[in-house]
Amino acid sequence: MNPKYLVSIIKASVHARELWSLSFGFPTETITEGEVKVVVPKLAAYVKEVWEYAPSKAPVFYNPTMELNRDLAVLALQVYQKMLEREVSVCEPLTGCGLRGVRFAVEVEGVGRVSVNDINPKAAKLATFNAALNRVEDRVAVANEDANLFLSRYAAPRKRFNYVDVDPFGSPVPYLDAALRALRSGGLLALTATDMAPLCGVHPRACLRKYGGHPLRTEYCHELAVRLLVGCLAMMAAKHEIGVEVLFSHSVDHYVRAYATVKYGARVADKSVQQMGYILHCFSCFHRETSLGIISPLKHVCPECKAKLSVAGPLWLGKIADKNFCSLMEREAEGRSLRQEKRLLKMISLVQNEAEAPITYYTVDKICDKLNLPIPALKKVINKVRREGFQAAPTHFNSRGFKTDAQASVVREILTKLTA
Repeated sequence: MNPKYLVSIIKASVHARELWSLSFGFPTETITEGEVKVVVPKLAAYVKEVWEYAPSKAPVFYNPTMELNRDLAVLALQVYQKMLEREVSVCEPLTGCGLRGVRFAVEVEGVGRVSVNDINPKAAKLATFNAALNRVEDRVAVANEDANLFLSRYAAPRKRFNYVDVDPFGSPVPYLDAALRALRSGGLLALTATDMAPLCGVHPRACLRKYGGHPLRTEYCHELAVRLLVGCLAMMAAKHEIGVEVLFSHSVDHYVRAYATVKYGARVADKSVQQMGYILHCFSCFHRETSLGIISPLKHVCPECKAKLSVAGPLWLGKIADKNFCSLMEREAEGRSLRQEKRLLKMISLVQNEAEAPITYYTVDKICDKLNLPIPALKKVINKVRREGFQAAPTHFNSRGFKTDAQASVVREILTKLTA
């Protein structure tokens, strides 16, 4: 149906949304998020048991818990557009109800073409309606085909996008090659991974198969998840002679998310590959260290307690956030009507503060449990570590965690003294 005709329906009757939702053939409701109003599946209609996951059962995918994810995407895209200082083209190959794409068109200044797609014809129909409902149907083009086929249509140099957002139900890996080919040099790629069980070491074989790296079930597994995701991206990009630079990443709820710019050229691709490596971890004494390079490290014995070292990787050992980009995101959040503003700002602030911190983090309760010690306040621990002359900062990955350049033996000693 022609989007302009949809707009005329909306203007003609106050009951237009209700009448149109009936034509979808499934229960819907109108919700407000950010600055837009959209029609989405009524998730309550698809849940019979408490444990059931409604978004996967609905005829069109919509996940209300990903609102924070979409808020951050709006901020990141706006910061990126202002850095470019020109109009940007946007692509969302897995759009669902079209909410994210419509928000980009409405809330981000300097966005020109927004191309959204979903293989589900009901989703494409709903996304078309939502674009018209928010009067951006002239800038939001909706397609209905396989995501990789859709992305491949924009692989030619003059057709590529400035920004591609891959937010699947599960792993983004099946779409990485096509997404990279659809990005201009200097473009921004956003990736979400919700398959946390493989990335956090519950299913190591699945992680190795999908992401090309071995995970570990450590207290800092969520950081490992981000680094495994970015590592997979870096190696896939290198095949196309593309280098990557991570501007922002975070872990929250049931997923990890990374924003990285890409740049064409063999030299920058080589530079990215040089930031790959391994993390060696001792489950006996909490010692951990990094080993740069794709070749597997030869060290197998912990230098502190002589126990066997476990290895995670290959994965990304480079930066997973840029302080300046975080600062610009914070500034961009000011004055916006965001439902989770307090939580969002706290996360950005934490990511910014730990951007220059060492790789991995310690969790107070994990160490205290191992040493059979009472658990002190995190702030007290961080202050003590700093007084001892080491770097220390809280991490957004874990509310009980902190990053430091102090050795595990020093951390254990400090916690022992604090709880004595």
